[in-house]
Amino acid sequence: MYKILAINPGNTSTKIGYFEDTKAIFTSTVRHSVEDLSKYKTFYDQLDYRFEAIDKFINDNNIDIKSIDFFIGRGGYLGPLKSGLYEVNQKMIDDLKNPAFEHAANLGALIAYDFAKKYNKRAFILDPICVDELEDIARISGHPNFERTSLFHALNQKRMARRAAAQLGKKYQELNLLVAMLGSGISVGIHKKGRVIDVTNAVVGEGPFSPERSGAIPIMPYVKYILDNKLSYEQAIRMIYGEGGIVAYLKTNNMKDVMDRYNEKTDLKLNLIVEAMAYKISKEIAAMSVAVNGDVDAIVLTGGLAKEEVFVNLIIPRIKFICDKIIVYPGEDELAAMAEGVIGAINNEIEILEYK
Repeated sequence: MYKILAINPGNTSTKIGYFEDTKAIFTSTVRHSVEDLSKYKTFYDQLDYRFEAIDKFINDNNIDIKSIDFFIGRGGYLGPLKSGLYEVNQKMIDDLKNPAFEHAANLGALIAYDFAKKYNKRAFILDPICVDELEDIARISGHPNFERTSLFHALNQKRMARRAAAQLGKKYQELNLLVAMLGSGISVGIHKKGRVIDVTNAVVGEGPFSPERSGAIPIMPYVKYILDNKLSYEQAIRMIYGEGGIVAYLKTNNMKDVMDRYNEKTDLKLNLIVEAMAYKISKEIAAMSVAVNGDVDAIVLTGGLAKEEVFVNLIIPRIKFICDKIIVYPGEDELAAMAEGVIGAINNEIEILEYK
């Protein structure tokens, strides 16, 4: 039986799981306040802070860290990569220390590699956020200086798509699946016969707004606002990524609290914003169905927001015309996906890829 420690750093949380083979023994989600995170200029600066959360998890559950066989972290921004399991190497670490784009997932490999080096073990990442399977037509943005890129919740989208395929009694490669990952960021991908041929880039300002991101806002007013207010690049990015969406409208990223208030039906502004987010998500799902001419076998709704049944029911009536088979998998299953990836590699079912 192999012992695995899986680490999934998110924008405002760190999820940690201790597995024996693919069985979860201990899991935890450590929430980080916006106030605490605001002390750090970059995600890399948060490294020691994130280690504190992981060390506490290890100590609280009396885990013998020296007995861990494999460490795996969520994969970050490394440039376009094929889907799969990668062993963390020094090249990957060097690239993540000076990333082309800031993202919490960049910390996953850094943390896993640090543990692996310390205890002379191996570290991996699986289906990093930069998995790129876009068709050429999907890369065209409307201006040659700004090609569309693939940056999304690849790990969870792939996991849930495979789960849906199994539920339907088919192979992932046999189906066209529309997957909407509804978290602090939102990505909607069309999986055509095992490849994500188009997807909303959940980081750069595409798609619906989300709890922490602005999505596709009107470009010209945004550019004027930046120039008029002399914003720095970092300030402009924060408006899109981290301080947009629900945070900008309602000054909170606590969606459980938001939905509790929504259910009370007393705050008309809040209710309108929540319904607008569901509306935007529905439009994005419908738009993605065009990539396969509407030939969609199932629509999958997943992520933290999928736990809110009331919110999900704001989406479903708007998208049923595409496909009446709508599957809801509440929450994320990324820790389990990582453990399964490691065991798959050990059993020679999954190839271990080299990062170059």
